[in-house]
Amino acid sequence: MCASTAGAADLSPLTVEAASGNHTFQVEIADDDAGRAQGLMHRRDLAPDRGMLFDFGRDQPVAMWMQNTYISLDMAFVLADGTVHRVEENTTPLSTRSIESGIDVRYVLEVPAGTARRIGMTRGSKLRHEIIGK
Repeated sequence: MCASTAGAADLSPLTVEAASGNHTFQVEIADDDAGRAQGLMHRRDLAPDRGMLFDFGRDQPVAMWMQNTYISLDMAFVLADGTVHRVEENTTPLSTRSIESGIDVRYVLEVPAGTARRIGMTRGSKLRHEIIGK
Protein backbone atom coordinates (compact mmCIF):
# COMPACT_ATOMS: atom_id res chain seq x y z
CA MET A 1 0.00 0.00 0.00
CA CYS A 2 2.64 2.20 -0.37
CA ALA A 3 1.09 7.30 -5.23
CA SER A 4 0.36 8.55 -8.33
CA THR A 5 2.85 10.73 -10.13
CA ALA A 6 2.44 14.21 -8.77
CA GLY A 7 3.41 17.57 -10.07
CA ALA A 8 4.54 20.49 -7.94
CA ALA A 9 0.91 21.64 -7.51
CA ASP A 10 0.16 18.37 -5.72
CA LEU A 11 2.80 18.94 -3.05
CA SER A 12 2.42 20.70 0.28
CA PRO A 13 4.88 21.43 3.10
CA LEU A 14 5.12 19.19 6.15
CA THR A 15 7.46 19.83 9.06
CA VAL A 16 8.89 17.13 11.27
CA GLU A 17 9.92 18.37 14.71
CA ALA A 18 12.63 15.84 15.56
CA ALA A 19 15.64 15.44 17.84
CA SER A 20 17.89 17.36 15.45
CA GLY A 21 15.44 20.25 14.90
CA ASN A 22 12.74 21.05 12.37
CA HIS A 23 12.89 19.43 8.94
CA THR A 24 10.59 20.41 6.07
CA PHE A 25 9.41 17.99 3.40
CA GLN A 26 7.18 18.42 0.37
CA VAL A 27 4.52 15.73 0.57
CA GLU A 28 1.75 14.31 -1.53
CA ILE A 29 -1.50 13.65 0.29
CA ALA A 30 -3.28 10.31 0.03
CA ASP A 31 -6.67 10.95 1.63
CA ASP A 32 -9.05 8.75 -0.32
CA ASP A 33 -9.27 5.02 -0.95
CA ALA A 34 -7.68 5.20 -4.41
CA GLY A 35 -4.79 7.39 -3.28
CA ARG A 36 -4.10 5.26 -0.22
CA ALA A 37 -4.23 2.05 -2.27
CA GLN A 38 -1.81 3.43 -4.88
CA GLY A 39 0.57 5.04 -2.40
CA LEU A 40 4.13 5.14 -3.68
CA MET A 41 3.80 1.98 -5.77
CA HIS A 42 5.78 1.75 -9.01
CA ARG A 43 8.09 4.64 -8.07
CA ARG A 44 11.76 4.16 -8.84
CA ASP A 45 13.02 7.06 -6.73
CA LEU A 46 11.96 9.61 -4.15
CA ALA A 47 13.90 12.81 -3.50
CA PRO A 48 15.33 13.20 0.03
CA ASP A 49 12.94 16.09 0.81
CA ARG A 50 9.79 14.40 -0.53
CA GLY A 51 7.25 12.02 0.91
CA MET A 52 3.63 10.98 1.16
CA LEU A 53 1.20 11.64 4.00
CA PHE A 54 -1.66 9.16 4.26
CA ASP A 55 -4.79 10.48 6.01
CA PHE A 56 -7.18 7.74 7.07
CA GLY A 57 -9.88 10.21 8.13
CA ARG A 58 -10.24 8.76 11.63
CA ASP A 59 -8.22 6.90 14.23
CA GLN A 60 -7.95 3.22 13.35
CA PRO A 61 -5.47 0.34 13.26
CA VAL A 62 -3.39 0.70 10.08
CA ALA A 63 -1.42 -1.92 8.16
CA MET A 64 0.81 -1.01 5.23
CA TRP A 65 2.84 -3.11 2.82
CA MET A 66 5.44 -2.60 0.11
CA GLN A 67 3.93 -4.63 -2.73
CA ASN A 68 4.89 -3.03 -6.07
CA THR A 69 6.97 -0.40 -4.24
CA TYR A 70 10.52 -0.41 -5.59
CA ILE A 71 12.16 1.92 -3.08
CA SER A 72 12.83 1.36 0.59
CA LEU A 73 10.93 3.72 2.88
CA ASP A 74 10.70 4.83 6.48
CA MET A 75 7.09 4.82 7.73
CA ALA A 76 5.95 6.93 10.67
CA PHE A 77 2.64 5.94 12.26
CA VAL A 78 1.11 9.15 13.58
CA LEU A 79 -1.65 10.02 16.06
CA ALA A 80 -4.41 12.51 15.23
CA ASP A 81 -2.54 15.36 16.98
CA GLY A 82 0.59 14.80 14.86
CA THR A 83 2.60 12.85 17.44
CA VAL A 84 4.66 9.99 16.02
CA HIS A 85 3.67 6.72 17.70
CA ARG A 86 6.27 4.53 16.03
CA VAL A 87 8.65 4.44 13.07
CA GLU A 88 9.33 1.46 10.83
CA GLU A 89 12.73 2.08 9.23
CA ASN A 90 14.15 0.71 5.98
CA THR A 91 11.15 -1.23 4.71
CA THR A 92 11.83 -4.02 2.23
CA PRO A 93 10.90 -3.15 -1.36
CA LEU A 94 8.29 -5.41 -3.01
CA SER A 95 7.45 -7.15 0.27
CA THR A 96 3.91 -8.23 1.10
CA ARG A 97 4.73 -8.37 4.84
CA SER A 98 2.19 -6.38 6.83
CA ILE A 99 3.67 -3.38 8.69
CA GLU A 100 1.24 -2.51 11.45
CA SER A 101 0.65 0.62 13.49
CA GLY A 102 0.22 -1.30 16.75
CA ILE A 103 -2.51 1.10 17.95
CA ASP A 104 -5.15 3.34 16.38
CA VAL A 105 -3.50 6.08 14.31
CA ARG A 106 -4.82 8.72 11.91
CA TYR A 107 -1.82 9.25 9.60
CA VAL A 108 1.18 7.52 8.08
CA LEU A 109 4.14 9.46 6.72
CA GLU A 110 6.36 7.73 4.17
CA VAL A 111 9.79 9.20 3.41
CA PRO A 112 12.93 7.74 1.81
CA ALA A 113 14.67 5.04 3.86
CA GLY A 114 17.28 6.45 6.20
CA THR A 115 15.43 9.74 6.74
CA ALA A 116 14.15 8.91 10.23
CA ARG A 117 17.63 8.07 11.48
CA ARG A 118 19.20 11.05 9.69
CA ILE A 119 16.86 13.60 11.27
CA GLY A 120 16.19 11.81 14.56
CA MET A 121 12.49 11.16 13.96
CA THR A 122 11.35 8.79 16.70
CA ARG A 123 8.36 8.10 18.91
CA GLY A 124 7.21 11.47 20.29
CA SER A 125 8.41 13.55 17.32
CA LYS A 126 5.71 15.91 15.99
CA LEU A 127 4.43 16.41 12.47
CA ARG A 128 3.00 19.77 11.39
CA HIS A 129 0.84 19.98 8.28
CA GLU A 130 -2.31 21.88 7.37
CA ILE A 131 -4.47 18.72 7.52
CA ILE A 132 -3.13 17.44 10.86
CA GLY A 133 -5.42 18.20 13.77
CA LYS A 134 -8.34 19.21 11.53
